[in-house]
Amino acid sequence: MTARYDFASDNTAPAAPEAIEAFVAANSGFTSGYGTDPVTARAADLVREMLDADAEVRFVASGTAANAVSLAALCRPFEAVLAHEHAHVCTDETGAPGLFGHGLGLIRLDGPSGRIEPSSLATALAQPDVSYRQPAAALSLTNATEYGTVYSAEALRALIEPVKARGYRVHLDGARLANAAAAGFDLKAIKDLGVDLLVVGGTKAGMPPTEAIVIFDRELARRFDARLKQAGQLPSKARFYAAPFIGMLGSGGFVRHAAHANAMARRLAGLTPFPVAHPVEANGVFVEMGDETLSRLHASGWFAYRFLDGTVRFMCSWATTEEAVDALGETLRNLK
Repeated sequence: MTARYDFASDNTAPAAPEAIEAFVAANSGFTSGYGTDPVTARAADLVREMLDADAEVRFVASGTAANAVSLAALCRPFEAVLAHEHAHVCTDETGAPGLFGHGLGLIRLDGPSGRIEPSSLATALAQPDVSYRQPAAALSLTNATEYGTVYSAEALRALIEPVKARGYRVHLDGARLANAAAAGFDLKAIKDLGVDLLVVGGTKAGMPPTEAIVIFDRELARRFDARLKQAGQLPSKARFYAAPFIGMLGSGGFVRHAAHANAMARRLAGLTPFPVAHPVEANGVFVEMGDETLSRLHASGWFAYRFLDGTVRFMCSWATTEEAVDALGETLRNLK
């Protein structure tokens, strides 16, 4: 039996037609390289338009690279980044922030359903600077979170303001920013929150591998391309990283497809007989399921991962169909 990976991750889906069409359209003629071409310029303009912000934009190959390069730009090697204990930078990047940042540390904060608890942040900020511990210098936030929950602009501001009051920098991991937007998060609010560097996820939103780094603080833009080059993230044929954003942002598919993925997650949450462990606000459904039942699910042909908190995760994407959701729902009911 061939395993079905429809719900294993939103990375398992194909690229959306709007992204592929723009990619193919960019594959014509000769142009300058390393992000100086008209395709990259157009994509950057569309990102700025989406955010209503005057910011620098760069395109890189992966979310891990985008996050690691960004955090390295915000911290010195003897400093640390505050982040949720289950944030991607803490659990799924194989130490890339520390590697790119030449030793920068991570301070893990707790909070329900992937959102940082303000009291946890306050406790960390109250720690004294001492010579034998890497002091905090930046905050990393994620929206939508690893558990499919969505911060409001007000909730983000409540976390960012005490950090900025200390002169620290802020990074926002938007690997699933499209899903947050589809859930009602105002993308145009980001520029006024105090975010210094934003990662706009393309891959999980339905594009071929590409992510955008948005540099709100233009002081950080100085020699940023040199930082990218050293990290292997300044591609000569940059237009092929940028082009999918033209297709997805120009057509509205970026948020439209995310809204579909979110709707499919809500549909699945309504069908599963297993307890849903976290609010279904974006495109993920996390259920409580024992090991024996998970093995039976795998044996039935559906693959899903056990996640960091012990729940089983089902992710929906732009390409998830109602038929697939209903078929998985029936399988889950038969497992119960």
